[in-house]
Amino acid sequence: MPTSAPEVASALSPQLDWSRIDTVLLDMDGTLLDLNFDNHFWQTHLPQRYAEARGLSVEAGREDLMARYHGRAGTLDWYSVDFWETALELDIMRLKEEVAHLIDIHPHVTAFLEAMRASGRRVVLATNAHHKSVTLKMARTGLSPHFDAIVSSHALGAAKEEQAFWRRLNEIEPFDPARTVLVDDSLPVLDSARRYGIAQLVTIRKPDTKQPEKNTGDYPAIDDFSQLMP
Repeated sequence: MPTSAPEVASALSPQLDWSRIDTVLLDMDGTLLDLNFDNHFWQTHLPQRYAEARGLSVEAGREDLMARYHGRAGTLDWYSVDFWETALELDIMRLKEEVAHLIDIHPHVTAFLEAMRASGRRVVLATNAHHKSVTLKMARTGLSPHFDAIVSSHALGAAKEEQAFWRRLNEIEPFDPARTVLVDDSLPVLDSARRYGIAQLVTIRKPDTKQPEKNTGDYPAIDDFSQLMP
């Protein structure tokens, strides 16, 4: 029987040559942090609050929102708190605070970040998350001191799925793609980084700890950050 794609993907493990890595680029949601918070917020909590505000059933509210999400997928608008606050006429950050107790760090992330900083490599958080969401999550997790820089795609005017993001990131945070590793849970983002020339790419098997393992394509994948420790 042929091996299924998810099984092939799960068999791939990263073989990083740390002697050839100067810059470590890290995604936030689903990579360093459990995606359960974001999935619960956008798929359950916000539809409920949206339905209440509109006098709709929860099912009708969710259906309406899913159609709106689909129309903005992969764009800066999809990741923008300001966009959704205007479009939905709701205080998105207040609603996020209601379920902020779900914000959690993936296993071994803090130890990995400490090891990277101690090694002298430049550690950059490169995220599609809106700066308001980044502020909330850094306040909850205390991770910000571990980064040399925190860069949101909204500050660069392009999502990570676009080549413009990597060009602009390199302008403000110079890095040699051939001596850089990116860890990200999004396959479209990894595809974009690969096109830009980033040499070492790693993804996450379970971005959301409450969901099954995801298909990681042809990218080396980790279960947790202990598997990347140099």
